[in-house]
Amino acid sequence: MGRLYDAVQTQNQMKRNFVLDRLKELEVAHSQQGQPIELLDYGELKYELILAAYRENDATSDANKWF
Repeated sequence: MGRLYDAVQTQNQMKRNFVLDRLKELEVAHSQQGQPIELLDYGELKYELILAAYRENDATSDANKWF
């Protein structure tokens, strides 16, 4: 049972690190509430990544228009 727990914890840490690295690539250092992103949990990191992805899109570009 210990090995399974360790494997799940390792997988969760890898997912968190992936999102954290992506946020750093997008030059996001703090959350919307002003906390450093290194202190956020996985769910909060995903939320910040979604917000950063929306900000990165250029809404004036023809390719990004909805209609």
